[in-house]
Amino acid sequence: MTNAIWAGRLEGQADNLFREFNDSLPFDRQLVREDIEGSIAWSKALVRAGILTAGEQREIEAALGEILAAWRQDPSVIDEAEDEDVHSWVERQLVMRVGDLGKKLHTGRSRNDQVATDLRLWTARQLRLRQAEVKAVITALVDLAEREKVTAFPGYTHLQHAQPILLAHWCLAYVEMLRRDAERLSDALKRVRVSPLGSGALAGTAYPVDRAALAKDLGFRLPTANSLDAVSDRDFVVETLSACALCSLHLSRMAEDLIFYSTSEAALVELPDAFTSGSSLMPQKKNPDACELIRGKSGRQVGNLVSLLVTVKALPLAYNKDLQEDKEPLFDSMRQLSMCLRVLPPMLAGLKVDRDRALHMAAEGYTNATDLADYLVRLGVPFREAHHQVGRLVRTAIEQDRALEELPLEVIRQQAPRANQDVYAQLTVGATLEKRAVEGGTAASAVEDAIERVRRMLRERAVADAVAGEAEFRQARADDLDAICWLVDHWAEHGENLPRSREDILKAILDFGVAVVDGKVVGCAALWIYTPQLAEIRSLGVHPDHHGKGVGQGLVRYFLQLAGQLHIPKVFVLTRAPRFFEKAGFRQVSVNSLPEKVLKDCAVCPKREQCDEVALVHDIPVNGNGGK
Repeated sequence: MTNAIWAGRLEGQADNLFREFNDSLPFDRQLVREDIEGSIAWSKALVRAGILTAGEQREIEAALGEILAAWRQDPSVIDEAEDEDVHSWVERQLVMRVGDLGKKLHTGRSRNDQVATDLRLWTARQLRLRQAEVKAVITALVDLAEREKVTAFPGYTHLQHAQPILLAHWCLAYVEMLRRDAERLSDALKRVRVSPLGSGALAGTAYPVDRAALAKDLGFRLPTANSLDAVSDRDFVVETLSACALCSLHLSRMAEDLIFYSTSEAALVELPDAFTSGSSLMPQKKNPDACELIRGKSGRQVGNLVSLLVTVKALPLAYNKDLQEDKEPLFDSMRQLSMCLRVLPPMLAGLKVDRDRALHMAAEGYTNATDLADYLVRLGVPFREAHHQVGRLVRTAIEQDRALEELPLEVIRQQAPRANQDVYAQLTVGATLEKRAVEGGTAASAVEDAIERVRRMLRERAVADAVAGEAEFRQARADDLDAICWLVDHWAEHGENLPRSREDILKAILDFGVAVVDGKVVGCAALWIYTPQLAEIRSLGVHPDHHGKGVGQGLVRYFLQLAGQLHIPKVFVLTRAPRFFEKAGFRQVSVNSLPEKVLKDCAVCPKREQCDEVALVHDIPVNGNGGK
């Protein structure tokens, strides 16, 4: 190991057993992409600091891109490497391509801030993926609730029949748990997206690095405030593991319910064959293996959390090699949670419900006893006395092996003298359900309201994510040209906007704005100014992989704000998707009310004879602060 990146201080070969004990490449190889992204951002920071020339940076970035492409094409290129960790592997690959220039890249950077940066980039990316997977499970539960919104189902406490509910109400209970999980993942992401790069080993870098610009290049919100804390902080890993563990616990509860509901004793639901297994001995068996694995993996999640908590307990400042133990629990938890979340939507979609049996069991076990007590209360019996009267009636019904509603009225009146003939109408499953129409209750009306509320939340969440910083909206630059051209050409081919040549786009590059996610342009649009009073948003396009995530709405808001800053009071669009712009506050008008557009563009438009676009305008109140 004399070629190790720290070999100058030590002589001789490292002990082979120590190398196996010390080296982290077998697991931190997952960070290849993040290490290269961080290295490219660092190379740009070194140009701004005067350490590298622009030409040297371009050469380094091109070589790092080659390394990433080679690794993506064949991840096994790293299998036989003897490097200590992913950082030294990337550096060696870089030096192989650009020689001594590659050795300049580590100027002012330590592996301490490098590994912390890589891990934050990886964690941020994974948290976004888990958020999408949680949303998919929520959607699957809401779809199941919609399908079974009138299906009566037995509700349990202490695993005993309690009161009837709708199966949709059961679905929505887990929706609420997962909504909280989504909020925790989102909250964790805020603290993950802070850049430690430039903190050095512990005291900060000695070079004039613009850490705020560096953080922006990496897609982080801001740089860390203290270098000692930055290189040793693993709170973001603990918080992420905690959110994963709690989400996994919720999934385990759902899995246990489904296991119980699918037993031959309950026989309320049947799990799809694709997510079950048989027995090697007993031909009749259908085992709920997917649910049992989801239930079992929750213990693994808790173990990973506890493992890291114990590891960081009482660690002194700043970096210690103990922190190498942060990655395997994090990698494992993310992978296991992802599998659990991805299994659930198709399994829930294939769930078969025995509605007749569910209705029968919803009525079993004297689940209408509370309703009988409530009925007596409405007749003036104090609740505690009504409770006692019904308890005695339940005992009588058990002795006679009857349901409460099967008792003759004279028997009921022996314990509840105020009861009348209408008592029986109060004891049906339907009546029991419909009485619980309060917000959050199990009545059909309350459940329908809840389903619509969750669907609305899912729609709005995408826009809120963009506002919260998942996408960055900024003015376009020359190096965005390829991405903008691809977006414009793609949507021109689909007939959604007019084609524009590369030369035209380059000339108008300052008119364009872009949406950037993880350093990549995923959307674009342009603001074309006709007069000091009128501008148009045109060439709006979002990459298909980022539809439904609020990117388009974010671009519209970006340009409306820009128009306000420029004191332009009216912005218009011509579109085949008017509802999209109406959500952003636009209103439909006749295109003839926009003579500037008609005279300048419409007259020469190749689609003028078959134009199917709708004109909409947005009025912008402008003030002395230059905005809305």
